[in-house]
Amino acid sequence: MRTPVPQADSQAGSKPSGLPAALGAYLIWGFLPLYLILVQSVPPIEFVGWRIIWTLPFCLLIVLFRKQIPELKTALFNRRAMLILLASSILIATNWFVYVWAVQTGEIFAASLGYYINPLVNVLLGTMLLGEKLSRRQWIAVALAGAGVAVLLAGALTTLWISLTLALSFGTYGLLRKQVAVGSLPGLTIESALLLPLSAGIAMWYAAGPGGSSFGQDIYLSLAIVLGGVFTAVPLLMFAVAAKRMDYSTLGFIQFLAPSIVFILGLTVFDRPLLPAQLASFAFIWTAIAIFVWDLVQRGRKAKPA
Repeated sequence: MRTPVPQADSQAGSKPSGLPAALGAYLIWGFLPLYLILVQSVPPIEFVGWRIIWTLPFCLLIVLFRKQIPELKTALFNRRAMLILLASSILIATNWFVYVWAVQTGEIFAASLGYYINPLVNVLLGTMLLGEKLSRRQWIAVALAGAGVAVLLAGALTTLWISLTLALSFGTYGLLRKQVAVGSLPGLTIESALLLPLSAGIAMWYAAGPGGSSFGQDIYLSLAIVLGGVFTAVPLLMFAVAAKRMDYSTLGFIQFLAPSIVFILGLTVFDRPLLPAQLASFAFIWTAIAIFVWDLVQRGRKAKPA
């Protein structure tokens, strides 16, 4: 769920539609918990380590295919960019770990709620740190989201940290990535490279332990672990394509597809009980999202030339 970059088309139909790419990206992110079932025997920390290890080669292949090596080199020799990407790499690794842990331990509604809150956190961070202005409707949406979090404080405190960690880590990640002039894919490639020594250390630590490494013991599990790199790099590439071809308001609306799928999976496939406090919190968040999207659509219409 990345912060989209608005692009305006001067002529309708002059560019290919970004809708298939956007739907593909968010469908993959939405159904990701089903993939995590395949690797549920892998400890979350070890799996995140392997996910980073296998993300790097896939990212490099796509960077080569898209001829983005010059952009990659420019970032590598920019000290400020590298410091920002180091910080963002820590945030994205934290986000991945908490998400994997939440799904594997059955806290799927908390994970879904985190990504519902995320766009509203982006708006709030932009206001506080980037000097962006909120409309009255957006302030109402933020207030309702705050009420939803307050409900969790009262009735589901044990899972609140999951939702807030996911929302804040990804919101701050997006904020940092806005400060560095590097594309999504080259940026993820550098982040994966920066995290590679730690990831390799984690993999070796588990390999030296009594249970041994999860990778290499079973061919099907090993292939599933390798797929972690694919499911990280491919949807990001699809999102990057969609962000260049679609209106901000449209892409912002589709953004909520992923947590909605996760929510439905929690009720059906994972058969998790929905606590009253969680249901009330979702009601506040869904109302906030409706106002938020409505405001985006209205502002987009006003911004379009006659």
